[in-house]
This record gives sequence, structure tokens and C-alpha cells, in this order.
Amino acid sequence: METSRFNIVAASPEETAGAGEKLAERLHAGSVVALRGGLGAGKTCFAKGVARGLGVQEEVTSPTYTIVSEYEGRLPLYHIDAYRLQGDADFSNIGGEELLFGAGVSIIEWSERLPQSIPEDAVVVEINLLEDGRRAIQIQGIGNEYSCL
Repeated sequence: METSRFNIVAASPEETAGAGEKLAERLHAGSVVALRGGLGAGKTCFAKGVARGLGVQEEVTSPTYTIVSEYEGRLPLYHIDAYRLQGDADFSNIGGEELLFGAGVSIIEWSERLPQSIPEDAVVVEINLLEDGRRAIQIQGIGNEYSCL
């Protein structure tokens, strides 16, 4: 399958969330979004946009200490933060695989900490903070289903 990449430069938190919201329109049950980027890059802001795009009404916060937060929208949303996990074994021990292949959308912050757990067909979102405060967002999806971003 062909890999598609899209680059966006977001000038504000609203634009970062907006990119997530647009991506959410193309997600379906079983979709996995693997977020990557340093501290303060905007991963949670992007995740809030995905949640908004999925119709989640609750306030979405970083699940750093809870590791997994669940939200209801047009599809269930599983917001996972792998920062405190020691790797794939920890993820497996909390039942992570069940979330990835369920009836909802899984969005994983710090996904690079779980290299064996992220499915090959995951949408990979890399967010980098630029010197001027803007965010460079690269969205990599498999195939053409994300070509309208």
C-alpha cells in the first residue's frame, strides 16, 4: 500500500487542534493514531482536536498519570499516554492491545515508547515545536484515505 504524508504548520493551539479535528473525520473503529513529539510539542492539543472531531463533549486532559482515559463520542476514544510506561510489556500488562483493536479510536501519546505495539497501519503524527512557537505537524497515513487533509 502507498504511504501518504501531509505537512501542516500550525501557528496556534487552535490550529493544532484543528488539524486533529480534520483527521478525526477520516478515522473509524479500530483506527490508531500514534503521536510523537517532545515535551510541549502539542500532542495533547492535537488529541483534543481528534476528540472534538469525534464528538466528545467532555474536557480532554493529558492521561499522563492515569495512562488511559476513555471518552464517548461517535466512536469511543481511548487516549493513551505511554510516557510512564517502560515499553511494550507494560502496555500489554495494562491490556493495551485490547484498546487498539476494539470498537473505538486509540490515540497514543509518546507512541515511540511502544515500538512493537503500534500496528503497521497506524496513522503516525509527528509534531515538532519550531523556534518561532509554531508547530510543524507531519501526518503519515497508509493509502489514500487521508489524502483530503
